[in-house]
Amino acid sequence: MIDIPQNGQPDNGQTESNRASDDNRGSDDNRASSDSRTSNSPLTTRVEFTGTAEPDSDQHRVSVFTAVGGQVFFDRLVERFYALVAADEVLLPLYPDQVNLGPARERLALFLAQYWGGPGTYSEMRGHPRLRGRHVPFAIGQAERDHWMAAMTVALAETVPECPLDAELQAVITQRMTEHFNTAADHMVNQTG
Repeated sequence: MIDIPQNGQPDNGQTESNRASDDNRGSDDNRASSDSRTSNSPLTTRVEFTGTAEPDSDQHRVSVFTAVGGQVFFDRLVERFYALVAADEVLLPLYPDQVNLGPARERLALFLAQYWGGPGTYSEMRGHPRLRGRHVPFAIGQAERDHWMAAMTVALAETVPECPLDAELQAVITQRMTEHFNTAADHMVNQTG
């Protein structure tokens, strides 16, 4: 079995109450739907490996970062996302350097990799993410949020099938990431009307 925690990271030894406290910051809707092959808890989704071999009797916990293939996955995801941003008349004006999106691309790839259980390179380079605070200077309304989400959804749909996972686990990863991106996109909105 593979455990995919709500925050994309493996169990790090937190107490149950600390994990529950951390988990309660998000929505209760951040759980995959249950079927005969998937069981849910507020903290993880357990999915059996598929294929011809029987799964191990032990549980294997890996971060989403590791499960999707590491930094390469996030680099590809963000590369695809920024290709769409560069052609989007609503999103591109939000970027101070509209000619060179490379630095923004690098920052997003490092941030996402860290969030989903990879190395802490983003925080080492830039400090605490402070996502909302970093985006305050940019007027982000519902249109910008929707365009951002549409571009990320397309990039995700193109990138997840390249993961070294079976279709069932790819679906779980896609669902979790989509939920996260929806929540993050909603959180960045700083303009009404």
